[in-house]
Amino acid sequence: MQKIDDNVTERLTMTVEQAGDALGISRATAYMLVNTGRLPAIRISDRRIIIPIKAISELLASASKQGI
Repeated sequence: MQKIDDNVTERLTMTVEQAGDALGISRATAYMLVNTGRLPAIRISDRRIIIPIKAISELLASASKQGI
């Protein structure tokens, strides 16, 4: 985790469910995007997938540049 100041730590990742909520899509759609490679993810175990928050920011920035 990245330290913002002495008392606050900023999260660098989120779960697939949290990413879905942040993007306004369903959990199933978020997992589909991960499985197809459209949403960058890191599999840290057989059952745990995390999404870098930076990847979501870049995905949204790319979409807005393309006019999507």
